[in-house]
Amino acid sequence: MGKLIYDDRLKNKVYIFEDREEAGERLAEFIKDFIDKNSIILAVPSGGVPVGKKLSKKLKIPFDLILVKKTTYPWNTEAGFGAVSIEGDYILNDDAVRYTGLTDQIIENQKEKAVQILKHRNSIFRKNKPFPQITGKTVIIVDDGLASGYTMLTAVRMVKRKKPEKIIVAVPTCSKSAVEKILPEVDAIFCLNYRDLYPYAVADAYKNWYDLTDEDVLYYLKEGKDDQIS
Repeated sequence: MGKLIYDDRLKNKVYIFEDREEAGERLAEFIKDFIDKNSIILAVPSGGVPVGKKLSKKLKIPFDLILVKKTTYPWNTEAGFGAVSIEGDYILNDDAVRYTGLTDQIIENQKEKAVQILKHRNSIFRKNKPFPQITGKTVIIVDDGLASGYTMLTAVRMVKRKKPEKIIVAVPTCSKSAVEKILPEVDAIFCLNYRDLYPYAVADAYKNWYDLTDEDVLYYLKEGKDDQIS
């Protein structure tokens, strides 16, 4: 079981970060004393990219992407019932499937749609480069927040197969339910704004919140290219 480390002054507060970049700066300061140089930051697109780039720049740690995505309902692309990685790691929210009556065929169709999006992102964001060598390293997986936790847990499972020395999750904000899912499988979760209240939304931690487009992600990836894996 890993350890949850959060800022007690920010517990259960809302609208505490100006935007993802400012959250990344504060998160870098929060984790800097716990990170060694044998580390790599893996950011979850899209929202994790500006956060992860700030961490990479401030901590002088290499940066890359980990391509995972929630699987969404055909009738609601915002709501998810699980998550999949580009390498096929997959977690299903059984409760959501039972509640909505999803058939196996719908699940497979939506999973395949998510994989195709991930392949597109691998092409435009990473230029189809090989995944970085992380065996024996401290891997810091970054996103802009944890709501259900399924996407991050899928990322953790993908990383775990590659035998890192340690797995650390670093996020500006997180929910209690997500922490309970992820903590047994990682060494630590660093979360500035831990919230154990219901309902929970990642967006509520940010004063300036918007969905990032592919163009937004490419803008952040071009900034500070020297920090990236070549």
